Amino acid sequence: MRPIIRALGGVATALALAAGTTAVASAEGDPEASGVGRIDWRPCPELAEVECGTLRLPIDWANPRGEEFDLAVARRKATDPAKRIGALVINPGGPGGSGVNFALGADGYFSPEVQQRFDIIGFDPRGVARSQPVQCSVEVLRAQPSLYPTNQREFDALAAYNRELAADCREHSGPIYDHADTGAVVKDIDALRKALGERKINYYGVSYGTLIGQQYAERFGRDIRAMVIDSNMDHSLGTWRFTETEAATAEDSFREFARWCERTESCALHGQDVGKAWDDLLARADRGEIADPFDPTREVTADDIIGVAFSAFYGPEWQPLSEFLVELGAGTSTRSFAAEETARNPFPAVFCQDWAVRVKDHRQFSALVDRARQLAPHMRGSALGHTAVAGCVGLPEKVNNPQHRLRIKDAPKILMLNALHDPATGYEWAANAHRQSRDTTVLLTYEGWGHGVYDRSECTRGATDDYLITLKTPRPGARCAAVEPAPQSVAATTARPVPAGPTRHIPGWLR
Repeated sequence: MRPIIRALGGVATALALAAGTTAVASAEGDPEASGVGRIDWRPCPELAEVECGTLRLPIDWANPRGEEFDLAVARRKATDPAKRIGALVINPGGPGGSGVNFALGADGYFSPEVQQRFDIIGFDPRGVARSQPVQCSVEVLRAQPSLYPTNQREFDALAAYNRELAADCREHSGPIYDHADTGAVVKDIDALRKALGERKINYYGVSYGTLIGQQYAERFGRDIRAMVIDSNMDHSLGTWRFTETEAATAEDSFREFARWCERTESCALHGQDVGKAWDDLLARADRGEIADPFDPTREVTADDIIGVAFSAFYGPEWQPLSEFLVELGAGTSTRSFAAEETARNPFPAVFCQDWAVRVKDHRQFSALVDRARQLAPHMRGSALGHTAVAGCVGLPEKVNNPQHRLRIKDAPKILMLNALHDPATGYEWAANAHRQSRDTTVLLTYEGWGHGVYDRSECTRGATDDYLITLKTPRPGARCAAVEPAPQSVAATTARPVPAGPTRHIPGWLR
């Protein structure tokens, strides 16, 4: 079983109470001019072998003397101090993933060689988990209307709801709600670099963490020793191309699942027309013929089923997905579809400030949905891409960190990783980001499936480790062969701490 990074944890307050705090101030609001003290490290309350602390930072870097927040940080010291190279700052994506939790479990993710040579530093980005999390009323979250409005009136209702939710989250979260964008996060990282006493840092970001890495390289490239960005975002896309590419890559993952079933006898759908069986199951759900086994009064929707499959493609966890689909169709499934309720919802605060993907009216929205379904007839578009765009409907068009082509000038060679068949950050995104930064990036292609590349094989891990340790990049155009996922039953996955894909309360590009 491949290691899994735990997502947003339920221990947010314990760290803040137990950890020390360091202050940062800057007359110009620029980390370059900041005088930064050292973090007061103490054993983490969750795991004493890892150290935790906090760093006091401005909420608004343009107003450094205004309100502040505590950036939660965790550190795993290099296991062989004599071989230590420096600090490796890590981020698991999301937006909304906890880097502190990533560091707590990093011994099960990174190779012993990396652990020997680097202090592994995880942080919860502003507005996430232990770093003054964005909080919203559960009652308002429950009131969300359909993300598929059928007319202008319903579109207007969705826009009004999004504005109501934003106002509610802002009321419960304070000013950090309007300053949770990635542009602010990269300034936090450079303040963290100074607090760690590092002249240059190393960085590993996966999924949405690649956007953080890309933008850190644009602004603070000279402060990087090595950077690995794994499963890449393409921040140059407008609303249409964003929607189209997300739909295409989701459908590609479904086709790869169907092909696996055709060639693999252990697939519960082996010997069947997988596409037809899938479409028939969704049609039954559309007719209200499938009930939640834990709540017979609740109908399982096609979107519920698509969401389970989309999450499974992150693994990919094809074997348990095939078993689940057969059991659901037969009425013997034991999976509950009840949504996990949480008052924390950093996704819109981050994504809708990073992406100006605004849809003006129902006519345009309907055209986007039709185009996505044309490109992804089985997946009915991308659950992730659609949720992201729909969640920004009605919000202000001006954003803190709008899309632009990559402009990396002063950074060293950066290693990009991406799978050919990634359901969330499609290969086209990585290829396009690489074209925009060809002078500073090298793209290593994993010819297989799933989201996240580093720990897929000896080839992917070895090339990444070699780069991090020696700064030797793979040759241009380098590729690592696909590794067929081992069969795995539903029972074998029930003990996992989180699913491989996005969770209901953190919909996003989460590892």
